[in-house]
Amino acid sequence: MRIRLGYVAISKKLGITASSTMTYAYYKKLGLKNAHQKLHEIILSNFRDLEIILNYNINNNISFYRLTSNLIPLLTHQDVKINLNKYKEKFNHIGNIIKLNNMRVDTHPDQFCVLNSVREEVVISSISILKSHQTMFKLLNYDSKAIIHIGSSVGGKKESIKRFENNFNKLDEELQKMIILENDDKIFNISNTLKLCERLKVPMVLDYHHHLCNNTGQKIEKYIDRIVKTWGDDPPKMHFSSPKKKKEKRSHNDYIDVDAFIKFIDKIKVIDRDIDIMLEAKMKDIALFKLINDLKEKTNYEFINESTFIIK
Repeated sequence: MRIRLGYVAISKKLGITASSTMTYAYYKKLGLKNAHQKLHEIILSNFRDLEIILNYNINNNISFYRLTSNLIPLLTHQDVKINLNKYKEKFNHIGNIIKLNNMRVDTHPDQFCVLNSVREEVVISSISILKSHQTMFKLLNYDSKAIIHIGSSVGGKKESIKRFENNFNKLDEELQKMIILENDDKIFNISNTLKLCERLKVPMVLDYHHHLCNNTGQKIEKYIDRIVKTWGDDPPKMHFSSPKKKKEKRSHNDYIDVDAFIKFIDKIKVIDRDIDIMLEAKMKDIALFKLINDLKEKTNYEFINESTFIIK
C-alpha cells in the first residue's frame, strides 16, 4: 500500500503563490486599458510562480499537488473579458511539466461554487466556475478533477441532495466526469456523500477531519471499502488535517498531528490500495516535510522519497 502526500497551492518554503489576485473594485478604478494591462501582469506573474512551485515540487519528489483556482483572476466575472487563448502557450508549458513528471494535480473551487443553491443566479455562477476549471484543464491538455461539496442545506438534507442531483444531471457529460464530491464538516457526512456518489457514479474524497467534525456515529472502517470503490481503478484521493484547537475543531492547524495521522492510516490500511492524501495544513509543504520526519521517527514505514511511503 503506497501513500503519497500532497499539499495545497502555496509553497511556504519558497514564500510564493500563484494566486495573486485583483478585486473587481480595483479593476474598475484603473479604467479599462490600465486594468487589462495590470491584470495581464498579474496573470503572467502567477504563471511564473506556478512554474517555480512545480519545479520545486519535482526537485523535492512531491508529485501530488492542488493547483490554485485563482491562477486567472476575475476569470468568471461577468463584466471582465479575458481571452484565455492569449495564454495558450503558458498553459501548454505548465501542462507539459505536470505530465512529463507524472504529477497528479487537482483543483478545489471555493465556497462560492454551490451547485445546489436555491438561488438560480448562484447555480449559474457555480456552473460558470466549474466550466472555467474545465477550460483550464483543456488548455493544460491535462485530464483532472475538481473537488466540490454538496453545498446548501436549505429545505433540509433530502431536498438539498435532490437539488444537487437534478442540477448535476443537467450538466454535460464531460463536466460531470470532472466533478468529485467531498464530505463536509457541517451538514453532509460521509454517509450522505457516499450514497450520492454511488448514485451519480462520481468518486468520493474522504475528508477525515470533516468526518470527525460531522458524523452521527459512522465508523470509517465500515465505509472505507465503498468509498474506495467509487474511484474504480484510479488511486483514491483523501484529505487529512488536524484541528487548530479543541474549541476550534473545524479550523485547520498549522501542522499535522502525527499520532492522529498514524491512527488514520491504521483505520484505512485494510483496503490495501495506493492512496493519495492531500494535507490541508496551513504550513503547506513545510507541514508535509515535518510529517514525513515525524513518521520516520515513530513508524517502520518504508520511505520511497520525501513525500511517499509504503505500508506493508
